[in-house]
Amino acid sequence: MAKTQLNVRVDEGTARAARERALARGMSVNRYIEELVRQDAGEAGHTFVEAAADFMKQYEAVFAEEFGTDGEKPREGRG
Repeated sequence: MAKTQLNVRVDEGTARAARERALARGMSVNRYIEELVRQDAGEAGHTFVEAAADFMKQYEAVFAEEFGTDGEKPREGRG
């Protein structure tokens, strides 16, 4: 993906906090800010929901066998 340069002005305390938090996470300040914006925009949440939906599709039969489906009782021996 192409990158676009974005210049922002923040107070020294905010800049220091961004540097410290990025360093603690082992990433650049640029990457740290980029991830914060993505999280705020909900991209991380959408990715999680999509992964959870894929997981449920893959293991739907296993869950149905173990726990039953609406209107069905789960298999004996559980509970």
